[in-house]
Amino acid sequence: MNTTPLELLELVTGGDPAATPVASIIVLHGLGADGNDFVPIAQELGLGPIGPVRCVFPSAPVRPVTLNGGYRMRAWYDIFPAPSQPGALRPEDEPGLRQSCALVQALLDREATRGVPANRTVLMGFSQGCAMTLMAGLRAPQRLAGLVGLSGYLPLADTTAAERSAANRDVPIFLAHGEHDPMVVLDRGLATRDVLQSLGHDVDWHSYPMEHSVCAEEVEDLNGWLLRVLLA
Repeated sequence: MNTTPLELLELVTGGDPAATPVASIIVLHGLGADGNDFVPIAQELGLGPIGPVRCVFPSAPVRPVTLNGGYRMRAWYDIFPAPSQPGALRPEDEPGLRQSCALVQALLDREATRGVPANRTVLMGFSQGCAMTLMAGLRAPQRLAGLVGLSGYLPLADTTAAERSAANRDVPIFLAHGEHDPMVVLDRGLATRDVLQSLGHDVDWHSYPMEHSVCAEEVEDLNGWLLRVLLA
């Protein structure tokens, strides 16, 4: 399994890059993007009451993506075309998902070695990054502060109940989705919410009149949730 360290960008909120962080947020981007994608959104967050927060923006490995004709791009896992049979489920790249799950766990471990314990670390992702957040976060052996899933879905849903860790059975989860999302349709987000709630997770669900993107109201709601989770 390839666990080569990922390319990373980092910033510390509060304006002092030398300040000692009291919490961390690891942000996983979507297909074809990179670690720069969510830096502007992180800079919009008002996390002052928490203290200095380290935001970590990894870039996914470059790999061929079958859905895009094998074109190589940054992706946490491969995406296959939808099956031609009506009602058939799209196959999932389980090896790729599990490989990236190990990479994300390494990021969580890295924060702990740098002085921010897992229970002060939020894992967050958009689209493919949301999928990786839910997969890796629910399986992480250390209790996390919370999970944020934006415009994505729960991968390997059938194995989640058996593989999720006892430590994160009650981890707070913020889920948000665009009501007009053509890439990851709203029903997939709703199905993810329903599966997680059926497993007993506390899901803070939000939907917005947008497509596959992030809106100002969403950032405001996320900001409030982060303050509640990290000040608890």
